[in-house]
Amino acid sequence: MDSCGGVTIEERLIPLLHHLNEVGLIGPNAFKFGGPDELLLVSGGPPSHLAKASMLCGPSRRRMVIRQPKIQPSALHSPSKGDVRLTSQTSQLVGHIEEWKHGCWYHATTIFDETLAGLLEKLQAFSTHAEFEGAALPDLPKRPFWSGCLAYDLVQWTQPLALQHPPEEDTILCVLFFVERYIVENKSTGELHAFSIKGDDWSQQVSYELSQAQEKSLAAQAPNPNSESSNMTDEEHKSGIETIRESIAEGQMYQVNLGRWWRGKLNEHPRFIFERLCDTNPAPFSAYMHCEDLGLALVSSSPESLLQCDGVQLRTAPIKGTRPRGETQQEELRLRDEMINDEKERAEHRMLVDLMRNDLSSVCAVGSVEVERFDVEAYANVQHLVSQVTGELSPENTPFDALGAIFPGGSITGCPRTVVCATIDELEQTPRSFWTGSIGWFDPFSGAGTWNILIRTLIATRVRKQWHGAIAAGGGITIGSVAEEEIKEAKWKASALRKACGWTFDERVSLPQGQLAIHHLIPEKAPPTAAPQGTVMIDTVDFESEKCVLLIDNLDSFTQNIAHAVAGRGHNVVIHRSRTGDRSLATVNDEVDLLLQRLNPTHVILGPGPGKPSDSALTMEIAKQAIRGEVSIPVLGICLGHQAIGVAAGMNLNQTPSGPVHGSPRNINHTSSGLFEGLKSPHPFTLYNSLILASDADDELLETAHLEGTGEIMAIAHSEHSVFGVQFHPESVGSPEGFTVLANFLRMEADA
Repeated sequence: MDSCGGVTIEERLIPLLHHLNEVGLIGPNAFKFGGPDELLLVSGGPPSHLAKASMLCGPSRRRMVIRQPKIQPSALHSPSKGDVRLTSQTSQLVGHIEEWKHGCWYHATTIFDETLAGLLEKLQAFSTHAEFEGAALPDLPKRPFWSGCLAYDLVQWTQPLALQHPPEEDTILCVLFFVERYIVENKSTGELHAFSIKGDDWSQQVSYELSQAQEKSLAAQAPNPNSESSNMTDEEHKSGIETIRESIAEGQMYQVNLGRWWRGKLNEHPRFIFERLCDTNPAPFSAYMHCEDLGLALVSSSPESLLQCDGVQLRTAPIKGTRPRGETQQEELRLRDEMINDEKERAEHRMLVDLMRNDLSSVCAVGSVEVERFDVEAYANVQHLVSQVTGELSPENTPFDALGAIFPGGSITGCPRTVVCATIDELEQTPRSFWTGSIGWFDPFSGAGTWNILIRTLIATRVRKQWHGAIAAGGGITIGSVAEEEIKEAKWKASALRKACGWTFDERVSLPQGQLAIHHLIPEKAPPTAAPQGTVMIDTVDFESEKCVLLIDNLDSFTQNIAHAVAGRGHNVVIHRSRTGDRSLATVNDEVDLLLQRLNPTHVILGPGPGKPSDSALTMEIAKQAIRGEVSIPVLGICLGHQAIGVAAGMNLNQTPSGPVHGSPRNINHTSSGLFEGLKSPHPFTLYNSLILASDADDELLETAHLEGTGEIMAIAHSEHSVFGVQFHPESVGSPEGFTVLANFLRMEADA
């Protein structure tokens, strides 16, 4: 571990925080500069592409606090069984702007918006363009910025859901400080620099104190006489996992992240717990925040980045796949190789990569989203599979739109996003608060900033003088999950924090420890986009184009990947959302006529999605008309869309005899003609399905592809009309020639 002057680099800002508290430059005695709140963003571990710099924010004179408004909970229902209730009306998000005056936080004004992105953008009006004196490090703030935390429960404003278990009214959902002064620690050199705007002598005073701060030994952890309690037993945890696996088998979803909580009293200030974690469990996206008057503190040793942005370029680094560290180098290598080659872990990770590609594609330029790198990242107790997905922001979107599109992170929700967020609410039955939310910073004018995902996080709340702590951990549950292993994994992930809190617990797991390390792997990448490029629009019916493709979105989390693959071949794409409300049959007929007549598309793609084809009346109606020959243009169904075409033709839809497959490539035998022209047979394509079409004696639909080994139907084509279906996902990074299938479809022309 790198060091500087006898103090490990990642620890240097902590003794400085203590010292600046003592001399009145941060904390309660710094009232002449601003509030007593403390905010520290630490890149723990040795310097790397993840850990470049740490930031200690100075006293703030302005902040925004968002609290939960009064919202009537949704009636009890079961998204895990397919009962997904969407809402198009969300209560306004209210931001309370407060000013530090006369030693207190005073309410100044209130701002409103219907989205998280819109509210954050309005903070420009309460910011200044003035730049800091001195040259800031690359990728760090060059002018005053906003920094703080976002609760997971802000999902109410990023997903079209009304929660069954919303937070209580006035619960804190967000605290953001306007930071006009801060200290930077350069990870590569260990140098410290203080920044503030012209005329603010805080940085000058701090610069003097930088040489005065003395190293302080990490105090021994005092015994905590208080035990923790969990919100579920192992048996209850297992029951929740099995409920999710049953839902996956029924085709309702691909993966759900299920959380488990541990709570107890703390016997020391959360700052000391953070100090201990920086020593025992360093992580590149760690953070500490203490809001004195709110009785709230966050202690995070997060290894995961939600979003990094320089104003144009976007980057997210999803984590899925976990193993413990090894006692020896040989055991560590064995565990790492086991994780890399484990089909369940790789499928889960591939699914997440496809999801995050989709989220970035919703705000990025066509052809710009790619998987840049793939690594194993090893932390104190665990090692993970981590990909880096990048993209270039499209001109019509802002970095705030990007944050709204990607929040909360896919690794801690699951897929498809909207359905699993509703299922998490159903199964966990409690708000997540700041766990799996985010903490970070952003420039209100350029949108540049960095946000983590608040995993490995302690939420500390103070009641009078007593601090109480809450820790949660979980994992992505897939059809391949083994309940006992998932329960162990949740305990691994929570162990460092539970130990740092001093809680005594029976199932304490002794895990090997190691230094942060990064091991490079070869990433799976979608084929590059070809020029010329088209555009992607949503719910537009008056668009005029000679090359417009209509894509029906069935509430899936891969729709944007399909749209960008098509647009990359020179076609404009209009995405139409099919499950935004209840429709009668007559309304669906009118909707089909409106879409086909107004848009006059050259092709129609019926997209994938959770559940059964009957869950999307619009998709089923187009499939029926296509089978009857009433749609003269080529129609392609993908996954659920493929199943809709088969059901419309009278085929049966059953659970897959060989078992659900989600995120795994499988060899598929095909005819090498039509959609498969130019491809060798068999060929690998990624599957995301629990249901399958059964063979039909009628020759109206031809079976053009089958799963190797089982013979399950993987593709169909109408004997007379240009109607096709594929059970697999051609847009996935695990379908190396999937774009060829789409290109072959796009070359087909309307029936004469």
